[in-house]
Amino acid sequence: MDLTGRLNHILGPLLALLLMVYFGYHIVQGERGLFSWMRLRQKIAESERHLAKIQSEKEELELRVSLMRPDSLDPDMLEQRAQEVLNLVPRGDIVIYDEELKTSPKILQNEESKLEMQK
Repeated sequence: MDLTGRLNHILGPLLALLLMVYFGYHIVQGERGLFSWMRLRQKIAESERHLAKIQSEKEELELRVSLMRPDSLDPDMLEQRAQEVLNLVPRGDIVIYDEELKTSPKILQNEESKLEMQK
């Protein structure tokens, strides 16, 4: 009787302690525990930074596209793009030759310089 009384007296608190340890472990280490929550918060912050970067790139591209539209054509943007595509530079600009590219841009001649060269 004395042994079963002690066992009943110890068994209740021991079971409660084991349950507290079990739930405590899962609160910290479990699938939805604190560590998982911290990893998720870190992933969210990283994704938000990536989203902000992509949105800024998108806005920059939208601005460049809007500058190329016929109704709001920016002459400077058009000239810059034409120079890039055609590999041409205006007379008077400084050109640095790149050995790796093995190309040199052609020089644009406006009408006045063409007339001067013909004389």
